[in-house]
Amino acid sequence: MKPMQIDFAPRGWRRALYRMHPAALVAGMAGAALLVAGTVLGVQASQQQAARDAALRAQERKQAAAVRAPQRQPEVAIPEAQAIAVNAAVLQLNLPWRQLQDAVAAASSPAVALLALDPDPRKQTLKITAEAKNADDMVGYIEQLKQQEFFSGAALLRHEINDQDPNRPLRFQVEVQWRAR
Repeated sequence: MKPMQIDFAPRGWRRALYRMHPAALVAGMAGAALLVAGTVLGVQASQQQAARDAALRAQERKQAAAVRAPQRQPEVAIPEAQAIAVNAAVLQLNLPWRQLQDAVAAASSPAVALLALDPDPRKQTLKITAEAKNADDMVGYIEQLKQQEFFSGAALLRHEINDQDPNRPLRFQVEVQWRAR
């Protein structure tokens, strides 16, 4: 005769647990353990990712602040002699050469030969060395320099007759002050 299974227990979880095959019960417990372990590992990974993101945002803010705020360059001590030389060169480069040349050219006459132009940018003066045939040409040239708008004044510094030249020209030096720009 065939064994008969009589079960009068009401349906429920205890009955299902009792009737479950032991291998299915072990597989279910292993699945539950894997589910708990996966959840714990997922939470830990999520926390680590959040910490990395926060550190990355802090680093980006730090770099952005460093870019926005200019870094102070260390001050380099320049020797005084070098500073004086550089300033003198800058003054020479910033001379109003075009205005000086135009004003001197406007005052020039055929009777006067220009020999040298020596500007002094600190005093805003120009020393002109020239030769003329006679004193009248020299005085006329100085008057022409005084009438130039770019110059504020002209003064005769020195004059002499060049005895070595057979024409005996009058060599003179005039200092003119130019107006500030």
